Amino acid sequence: MIQASIIIPAYNAANRIPACLNSLLAQKTAREYEIIVVDDGSTDNTAEVVH
Repeated sequence: MIQASIIIPAYNAANRIPACLNSLLAQKTAREYEIIVVDDGSTDNTAEVVH
C-alpha cells in the first residue's frame, strides 16, 4: 500500500530532474511511496528524461 506521494512540478527541467529523482530513489525508508512528476508543457525533453 502506498503511504506517501511525492509530487514534483517540472517545467523545462531536463537538466535538473535526474538529480532530483536519483536523490529520491536513494532514500532508505520502510514506507512505500510513489513519485509523480507533473510536466507543465515543457519545450525541452523533460518527459523523455523522466520516462
